[in-house]
Amino acid sequence: MAFVKDMLRMWAHSWKRFISIAMITLLGVAVLTGIYAGCRDAFRSTDRFFDAQGLHDVQVLSTAGLSNGDIAALRKVNGVAKVQAERSQEVTFDLDGRKSATMQEIGTDGIDQPYLQEGRMPKKAGEIAVTRKFIRDSGKHIGSRLTVTPESASSDTSDTSDTNGADGTNEASGTDEAPSFPTKLTIVGVVLDPQNLSNPDGYSAMTSFRSTATTDYTFFAPSDGVTGTLYTSTTLLVKGAAAESTFDESYENTVKQVTDRIDGTVKTDRQKARRQELLDAGNKKIVDARAEADKKFADAQSQIDANRQQFNQQVDQIVSMQAGAAAAGAAANGANAGAAAAAGATTPQLDETTRETMRETIIAASPELTQAKQQLDQAQSQLNEQKASTEQTLKTKENELKTSIPQVRWYVQDRQSLGGFSALKSDLDSIQSLGNAFPIVFLLVAVMMSLTAMARMVEEDRSLIGTYVGLGYGRLAVASRYLLFALLACLIGGGLGLIAGFLGIPAFLLVVLQGMYVMPGLRLEYDWLYGSLGIALFVVGVLAATIYACVQEMRQTPAALMRPKAPRAGSRILLERIRPVWNRIGFLGKVTARNIFRFKSRLIMTVGGVAGCTALIVCGLAINDTVADLGIKQYRDIYQYDLMVVSDDSDASAMRTKVASDGRVTSSLDVRIESGDLTVAGSGDGDSGKAGSSGSESIQLVAVPEKHLSNLGEMVTLQPVSSGMLGTSGVGKTGSLKLDDDGVIVAQSAASALGVKAGSKVRLTNGDGVQATAKVSAVNRNLIGSDVYVSETYYAKLFDSKDAKNTKNSKSSEDSEALTWNAMLAKLSGSDTSQTDYAESLEEDSSVMKAVSCAHMADSFKFDLMGAVVALIVALAGGLALVVLFTLANTNVSERVREMATLKVLGFFDREVHHYVNREMMILTVMGVILGLPLGRLVGGMLTMALNMPSLYFEVEVKPLSYVIAAVATMAFALLVQLFVNPVLDRIDPISSLKSVE
Repeated sequence: MAFVKDMLRMWAHSWKRFISIAMITLLGVAVLTGIYAGCRDAFRSTDRFFDAQGLHDVQVLSTAGLSNGDIAALRKVNGVAKVQAERSQEVTFDLDGRKSATMQEIGTDGIDQPYLQEGRMPKKAGEIAVTRKFIRDSGKHIGSRLTVTPESASSDTSDTSDTNGADGTNEASGTDEAPSFPTKLTIVGVVLDPQNLSNPDGYSAMTSFRSTATTDYTFFAPSDGVTGTLYTSTTLLVKGAAAESTFDESYENTVKQVTDRIDGTVKTDRQKARRQELLDAGNKKIVDARAEADKKFADAQSQIDANRQQFNQQVDQIVSMQAGAAAAGAAANGANAGAAAAAGATTPQLDETTRETMRETIIAASPELTQAKQQLDQAQSQLNEQKASTEQTLKTKENELKTSIPQVRWYVQDRQSLGGFSALKSDLDSIQSLGNAFPIVFLLVAVMMSLTAMARMVEEDRSLIGTYVGLGYGRLAVASRYLLFALLACLIGGGLGLIAGFLGIPAFLLVVLQGMYVMPGLRLEYDWLYGSLGIALFVVGVLAATIYACVQEMRQTPAALMRPKAPRAGSRILLERIRPVWNRIGFLGKVTARNIFRFKSRLIMTVGGVAGCTALIVCGLAINDTVADLGIKQYRDIYQYDLMVVSDDSDASAMRTKVASDGRVTSSLDVRIESGDLTVAGSGDGDSGKAGSSGSESIQLVAVPEKHLSNLGEMVTLQPVSSGMLGTSGVGKTGSLKLDDDGVIVAQSAASALGVKAGSKVRLTNGDGVQATAKVSAVNRNLIGSDVYVSETYYAKLFDSKDAKNTKNSKSSEDSEALTWNAMLAKLSGSDTSQTDYAESLEEDSSVMKAVSCAHMADSFKFDLMGAVVALIVALAGGLALVVLFTLANTNVSERVREMATLKVLGFFDREVHHYVNREMMILTVMGVILGLPLGRLVGGMLTMALNMPSLYFEVEVKPLSYVIAAVATMAFALLVQLFVNPVLDRIDPISSLKSVE
């Protein structure tokens, strides 16, 4: 019992060490669990939401639409739980200019169900549910009415086959019809699209411009009122996928098994079958057209024949009349009048030659008959020409049918192809990577501080330890006094750390995340296993340090322990050997130097602890500086143009005319901009349409006219880059990179995330969903947005743009317009404010879909999520620095109580004693700061390498001010600790402190 009482008394006396160990453990466990828990809560809530709304696991798209036969084939695939055929249609409407939307049918099989946020779900024809983004942009509300106009070119590619004389056919019904939706609409609800959780009021990818193949909004409509038997896509749910977390590798493997089966057999067979359907339909149309033409020609010929017969009868009647009159005149010259009368009563018989001669004479003599004959002859001639022309056209159609109908392509995609899903996953993964890295530093510092504190604690009790061992107490029982002390401190600190880690930090992070994404049903959850392992990690580290300290002392005999520890033998330090310097140092300076360098363990612990804390602060500030400079570097350094204007294809000419007429442009470059995807190409067939389960990035595909390739460098800074170490990259000379027809130039932001380099093969998807394998000729320095630059000729080669294949050597204006240049990069005159105002005024024009001012983007670019995490890291690092300095200072004082008492006896005033002790701590702190500043830059570079976020590349930047802030903050913490240490020095009693230990 006395042993226990003495142990509790000893614990109470060492309350400062207890608080230090508990605080370090608290901070470490909070960092270890906090960021992890915040990301985990977001992952889990999103996964529950996806399962509740039935977000598809696999989506199948086709360049020729999908028929009932395709749907039936997909239902038979092993592993498919549910299949939903979907119909959609692109429409336009007027909303401060022309806007586009996708009319999306709400599926009846429970897949991709929109989440109702306000109002009710549409049930009748003409009712729709819209997203909150549309409500915000349009100012409309539930009950508002809207009239839309279907796009002239349907998103369904079967319309293309119509122009070639072949429409898709369905085995059951004969002819497929493209989807058609009601055009007079009423808003009855506001919903959240499960395919895109982006918060319309939060941060978004500001450089992603939609091409003519995409839309601004999505309207959800019921099946009532929707017509058409051709489907635009098919979505699938995979058996067992819902039981896995959608963000785990196990889910990806489950889905990949099904996509591999679809790619293996169903895809190839149905592509061939669908194309054959189109060919059969085309042949049937040609046969029907020939039969219809033959019937029309026969009717026309019958009409002409009837008219000619009538004409001939009229001419023959005149011939007969003239022949009779001639016969009557001849008889009048005869013998008697009776004979004349008899001759006049009988029509003379004329031979065919005479009759034909008379016909020609009669027709020539009559203008009316001449005109009638000419009209009949002309009609016959035209009919013959039409027959020949139609027959030639039909024969040409027959010959061109196979080549005019392209090969049908299927694109089998998983959730990674959804921009909203991949962006959320990448954001959370990147933040979680920070949460996995920083606790390592906290753990190392905790072990170092625990070793220092517990070693001093054991050393102070060495005589007591010797007494207990001499009295027969086991060494383990004696060591348990210190082990239980450290364990209790870790458990209390760890418990508080779990509260902060699973409640405080996640709540903070989720507030920021909800500003970026809409996450219904978000709640904080506790992970017992991870939380327990988090505490156990620090318990093991601290106990290991305590055991080491105990073993170091208890390996001696009880007699040796009960005697005072011999003072450390004096020795020269390196500075003493530098006589010119040493001789100029005062007495107290020499004492300070000896105290610093003779006690190596204290030197290492102090410098190492301070360096670690300073490095964390620098690392956090480095990430902040890197993010803060992204906008300026991208929009003022890399982008040399001042304005980007994007229009719809049909408005491209009007847009260019509008911009030119304003007189603000000093130079410009017409380009084509499309939203697409870049995927790391696999080893399989280059025509494979399957997007990989990983390694996909949304891109902005920029096609440049062949005649103006050299002008691209005037609008965009082209600098080749190569991978560097620790967050750095090798940047080539400006202007040394040129765009040519041998490959594409990929932005550094996309290349870094996917591991792409010059010479790599990648899969590109253009704005129309057509995929092709392309060669990367170079990687260009780019920080925001994933731009991929391609020449007009190489674009045509990749995506089979037949009208553009010969543009390289063409001189005609028609060839130069093979692609529609729907965007313009321009340099403007005037100030930044005037450029921003001009861009805003352009967006009000009906011909402009998007106008962006680089000056505005540079000033307004923000990344709230990373800023919040950086602020959290800096705050925790500052707290750790304060605890470390407090622990080291108190340990330093406790080790040197007798020395301080001696100084007081010798006549040192309290202020002089303060200066004597604090000077050593300040020097050690400065040394730690000097070591921690470059270490922080190093760690910052390593962490930014892990931040592979969509459309962002973190080019590490640490401003001089950040180094100053980190150094000043650490020194300020050291000065603050002095305020706590000085009273301890004042309370040292020289008499009691100098009593003999024996």
